Order: sequence, then C-alpha cells, then structure tokens
Amino acid sequence: MPEHYSSIGEAVGVAMQHNIRLAHSPTPDPTLQVRYFPPPSADPYSMPGMIARLEVTADPQNVAGILEETTSALVGPLPQLTELVAATADWTRARLNFDDPDNNPAFDLWTRPASAHYGLALAQADLEYAISGIAALPTEPSDPRHHTMVQVKRTRELLHDVMGAGRSDTGAEAERQQAARAHSPNTASRSTTKPGTTASAPAPGTTSAARPAGHTR
Repeated sequence: MPEHYSSIGEAVGVAMQHNIRLAHSPTPDPTLQVRYFPPPSADPYSMPGMIARLEVTADPQNVAGILEETTSALVGPLPQLTELVAATADWTRARLNFDDPDNNPAFDLWTRPASAHYGLALAQADLEYAISGIAALPTEPSDPRHHTMVQVKRTRELLHDVMGAGRSDTGAEAERQQAARAHSPNTASRSTTKPGTTASAPAPGTTSAARPAGHTR
C-alpha cells in the first residue's frame, strides 16, 4: 500500500475495497494503516494544488494558466481523465453481445462511460475556449451584489477544505502527519527525522513547483 493517498477519492476507494473484501472473504485483510494526505502546497501543479491556487482573488493570467495546465495534452488531468473514461468504454465495448436484443446489459453499461466521455470532450472544448477570455477579465472582483445572480459551483467537499490541510508545518496538521509516519509500515526503512526539524514527505510522483519540462500548448 502507498504511504500517501494523492486524493480523498483514492483513499475512499481503498477503504471501500477493504470493506468489500471483508464482506466476501473468510480471511480478513491486514489492519488498514494510518495515512496522511499531502497538502496542496506539496505540488502546486497537482489537481489539489491548482484548486488551492484558484481563489476568487487570483490574478486572471494565473487562472488562465491553471486552466491551460488542466487541459494540456501533455500533462493535463482532464485529457488523462477523458482517456481513462474512453478506455473504460472500450473495455465494455469488447463485451457487447447483440444476439439477444432484449437482454443486453453490457450495452446499457457501455452507454454510461460513452456518455461521460462525450461530456468530458465538451468540457475540454469549453475550458479551452474560456482560457483567453479569462485572461482578459479585470483583476479586481466586481461588486458583491452582482454575485448573487449566479449560483456558486464549488461544493467545498475536498479533504483539504474540510480538514484545513495545507498548514503542514504547524499545529494539528504536523501532529497528524507525524502520527501517520510513525504507523507507516515503511517507517523502519526510512531515516528518522532529526529533532527540531520539520519532516517533509511529498507523495510519490509529485513534481516540483516549477512548470513541468517540455510543457507547451
């Protein structure tokens, strides 16, 4: 198991798989280990990092840059998600059977990822269209009385929003990460942190704050 979960979705998925195995297997899995989520600041170009940077007070050019990163064919998470959904649809397609037109559950299932793929392709096109327009918007927010005319879209359900992660160097967040490292099965294989220093353990595969090399539009 990884030492860190890159997102709340990954952690929830692991927990659900664990519960399913417990329900169907006579032999229980090993006890789930304590894990911690790296704060968005650990990788500004990860999805949590980009969300954390995209505040209403952000500079228009920065917001346009974030969307450009999101939709980039090289490193963008949206094209990667679109490709993953496409692969899921193709996997289901390989199991289609039209011998009995009145009973074709595989086709009914295929329509779901196929529809999701179409929606993601539309989202990609809409975001690419919005990039230049966002960059041209004013820096300062408008009068708040105008904001009530349009519904807020963010749900604020990300783990970092709920738990206030991101303050990894002080307070409860540092204690939580320290406890997670202490219970990690790989703790013994890593060197211990010297007293008085702050441990830093970014998730595997994260990049530095610098723009990824070779990124072009």
